[in-house]
Amino acid sequence: MPRPCLRFLGALSGMACTLLLATTATAEPMYPRPDPDPFYAAPADLAAHRPGDVLDVRVLPPLAVFPGATIRLVEFRSADSRGAPIAATTTIATPAGHQPGAPLLSYQHFINSLGTSCAVSHRLYDADLNLSTIMPALSMLLQRGWSVALPDHLGPQFALGAGRLGGQITLDGVRAVKQLPELAVADSPAVLAGYSGGGLATAWAAALQPSYAPELRLAGAAIGGAPMNLVSMARGLGHNPHPAFGLAMAAAIGLEREYPDRVPISSNLNQRGLAFRDAIANSCTNDILAIGAGGSAHEFATSASVFDQPDAWAVVAENSVELYGGVPEVPIFEWHSPTDPLIPVDAINNTNRRWCASGVRLQTLEVPAFEHLSAAVIGAPEMLLWLEGRVRGEPAPAAC
Repeated sequence: MPRPCLRFLGALSGMACTLLLATTATAEPMYPRPDPDPFYAAPADLAAHRPGDVLDVRVLPPLAVFPGATIRLVEFRSADSRGAPIAATTTIATPAGHQPGAPLLSYQHFINSLGTSCAVSHRLYDADLNLSTIMPALSMLLQRGWSVALPDHLGPQFALGAGRLGGQITLDGVRAVKQLPELAVADSPAVLAGYSGGGLATAWAAALQPSYAPELRLAGAAIGGAPMNLVSMARGLGHNPHPAFGLAMAAAIGLEREYPDRVPISSNLNQRGLAFRDAIANSCTNDILAIGAGGSAHEFATSASVFDQPDAWAVVAENSVELYGGVPEVPIFEWHSPTDPLIPVDAINNTNRRWCASGVRLQTLEVPAFEHLSAAVIGAPEMLLWLEGRVRGEPAPAAC
């Protein structure tokens, strides 16, 4: 029995594992199962709408983590990486006794998933432990009168790794909620924040805002633990077994979904690779990590040539903030652990230096954390203080 099959299909019997290898799907890109809730489906007249236009609104059940808040799911028009129209969603919590014009935060949570069931708008009601790292901070802001939006920034195809897409969806989500009179945030000072994969979407939103949404006035953006260079991150994984290999494979699948003609991952997978892809194609973060732990790219590729495809690497570069020429026009707070083992810290430092040299008002914070996720929690209090200063209109500090 092949070892990778046993590893990621350990819950199945040996016979079932062998059967899956024998009947694996074709080498065409594998997209997620459509969300069974028709609310998420794109309307027939999608192309008639502009980016940020509201398509639909639904009031959701109350959330214990946001006591007293009204929860709404907003569907809006956004654009994919080619500029084609897509439908996207954001969940917004409005505090009890909300005052018109009170601050608005769009928080991009790290989704790091491939399945539609992994949308933040779903996981909020599933007691997702990954969300618990930020919920106390968001709840505190709601108690202070802020509105908090949580976009599903991977888009309808759950294109993990497509950072530019996440930035566009984030900006269009802010545009959308500002259009809804019942939310009373049209004149609110708006800020962005996110950590890890959510930090990637936040960084892209801040960098794209001058060209993609020039009319959208933002007071600042806080970026934590973001993979600023996907090229160096991918090459840093190497070809040896890695505990986070599942996320790397998931990002490759996500980029293939967004760029099927440029990132031909599936057609370069062997039978074990296709079975691995199928096993994670509709999975959420923790399952992807568990299924892929200790995997390596060479186990699943048909040949070494898959690692030398210029157009695919160009897509990875196009989704790397460090390599993007544009810079934010809003103040930036950036925090990370200098010993983070999962992301290339040099890419963060290089991006910070370039933004500083371009005149961005940037404050940085290195937190004493030895791994990736704890840095999110350790840096959160300083991040919240910084956000509060921006919505009060205080001059943004600059560390460069």
